[in-house]
Amino acid sequence: MVTKKIKVVLFGVCLATVSISAQTVGLTDMGGSKYAGITNVGMDATKWTDGFWNERFQVFSRTSLQSMWNTWNTPEISHGFRNFEIAAGVCPGEHWGPPFHDGDLYKWLEGVAAVYAVNKDPELDELMDHVIEYIVKAQRADGYIHTPVIIEERNKGLDSHSEAHRQTVIGTKVGDEKEKGAFANRLNFETYNLGHLMMAGIVHYRATGKRTLLDAAIKATDFLCYFYETASAELARNAICPSHYMGVVEMYRATKNPRYLELSKNLIDIRGMVDNGTDDNQDRIPFREQKQAMGHAVRANYLYAGVADVYAETGEKLLMENLESIWKDITTRKMYITGACGALYDGTSPDGTCYEPDSIQKVHQSYGRPYQLPNSTAHNETCANIGNMLFNWRMFEISGNAKYMDIVETCLYNSVLSGISLDGKRYFYTNPLRISADLPYTLRWPKERTEYISCFCCPPNTLRTLCEAQNYAYTLSDEGIWCNLYGGSELNTKWMGNKIRLIQETDYPWDGTVKLTLKEVPEKKSLSVFLRVPEWCEEATLTINGEPVTAGLKAGTYAEVRRVWKKGDRIEFVMDMEPALLESHPLVEETRNQVAVRRGPLVYCLESLDIEGGKRIDDILIPVDIKLSPVKTEIAGSKVTVLEGSARLLKEDSWENVLYRKVSENGDPVHVRLIPYYAWGNRGKSEMTVWMSLGR
Repeated sequence: MVTKKIKVVLFGVCLATVSISAQTVGLTDMGGSKYAGITNVGMDATKWTDGFWNERFQVFSRTSLQSMWNTWNTPEISHGFRNFEIAAGVCPGEHWGPPFHDGDLYKWLEGVAAVYAVNKDPELDELMDHVIEYIVKAQRADGYIHTPVIIEERNKGLDSHSEAHRQTVIGTKVGDEKEKGAFANRLNFETYNLGHLMMAGIVHYRATGKRTLLDAAIKATDFLCYFYETASAELARNAICPSHYMGVVEMYRATKNPRYLELSKNLIDIRGMVDNGTDDNQDRIPFREQKQAMGHAVRANYLYAGVADVYAETGEKLLMENLESIWKDITTRKMYITGACGALYDGTSPDGTCYEPDSIQKVHQSYGRPYQLPNSTAHNETCANIGNMLFNWRMFEISGNAKYMDIVETCLYNSVLSGISLDGKRYFYTNPLRISADLPYTLRWPKERTEYISCFCCPPNTLRTLCEAQNYAYTLSDEGIWCNLYGGSELNTKWMGNKIRLIQETDYPWDGTVKLTLKEVPEKKSLSVFLRVPEWCEEATLTINGEPVTAGLKAGTYAEVRRVWKKGDRIEFVMDMEPALLESHPLVEETRNQVAVRRGPLVYCLESLDIEGGKRIDDILIPVDIKLSPVKTEIAGSKVTVLEGSARLLKEDSWENVLYRKVSENGDPVHVRLIPYYAWGNRGKSEMTVWMSLGR
């Protein structure tokens, strides 16, 4: 075991010096990172056993993975797998589908590996071997792999497995849409795909012990290093959607190859050196000058997560200063109540005039201006929300600050879970906060979840993220165990060479009572158990073996309980979970004089199906003193807790041919039922809104 001294923020407020024992089997392995204070437990260490997450995991592992494989393996629907078969020379054909489809398959494969780490299902192992066989066959001898290019080369009769092929494979034109060579067009998403190959290879290896996909990922990473070391300066800066920042750093952690760490630092250095760089791609100016979130939200959040990874290894102060500034900009001015990011489908960069007053640029699927948070037209791509979660997770592992884990939980329960149907087969690309039948124009993306979306990046990303949720539940530091997410689960891990076994029992997020039983603990050695007190929790109590504990239970921190534990010791942590009405900053114009409802970590919404008398969402006023009662029920066969109460109707309910009118008086009482936002759209078409007018 390797031990290193580092600094870590504990409880979100104070600095302490600790040492971390390196582990090599976690989802993100920061055990040897000099500037990180928290590390993952092993990928097989946590198992959901009961309650919310166990129910969801059963759907994802038994239905969703197989359903998506059927999509991949049906060429009439998707060429996601067929492209690899063609590139491998197994069957003839042309490439079909978006250039990032390779990465989509890698994401799905990573999700399969994460599930296999937990359940050791031999059918999943066999399926992974089958898919990996074709990925390896498709890869060129020099390590390059991108099926659009390889298929074109194969169809031209080029020998992609010849070592001599290396000298002719790198494109020489940038921005030429007709150029098909490797890395010739920044919109070809090669490095994005390679980043997801790296992560899939690492997770597969950590889950199975097999090196087949990892070796392919190493070859690809070596090719990427070669490319950046030999390509022209212009071509080397040619990349979008930087998942490879995270991938390259994790490859360094997995292999200890210093060449990969140098590449990760170089990737940051070259940003902002592009001719005609854009805010949309976060490369108009160097990253070290960026203080605000800008541009395409997926690219932005992946960049921030990758830079956090680089900081964890290098400790460069300016990187963290910028990340903290960007985080504050996102969470206080640009993030939705659900943790979603990327308000605009199309727009104009609000940052252009900050740097070049005469240069205004178009942005796409992007962050908008501060407080620019529309509801009906909110883009909120699920991939961007996942990127926000990945960014905050890395910031938490670096610092131990609970504020980052609060965002991870908010995203996971609201803007990530919303991306998949309750039956585990259908997906959203966007996540608006309002759907109205009266909207007088058609939005770009469907209002219902579908099995296959032409832009298929979000479904496999959503699935792999949710299949990996157990990896966020517990972490370790030199002090002890950190309980980050609450859910019925069992933890089996080692801490400082000592075996730890812990059982968690809870009906969270429907109930705030969490019971922990320590089944195996170190003998005669102090161990801290850190319990996250969520920022929404106004009151909490803590007992050990029935005796009250006076540990600090401040919202938005971790409460530490340190003692010499005995087998069978029981911790009971109870969080008050009353429904709360929330309002937005007054500069968020679209939600002025409106309220949203949150209970625990869940944001709730109103579907027109749940309004008494068939009234519409715009007919409803929410009294400031509304009494909302939790009621257990089911939606699409999934257990949920809804909130029921009495609202008011508008006395005048028609806006036909009217733009302005005298303020209407409150009308009659009406019974309403609010459901968790993630569960909306599972009962057919309906109107939906998160923000509701406040009663008058």
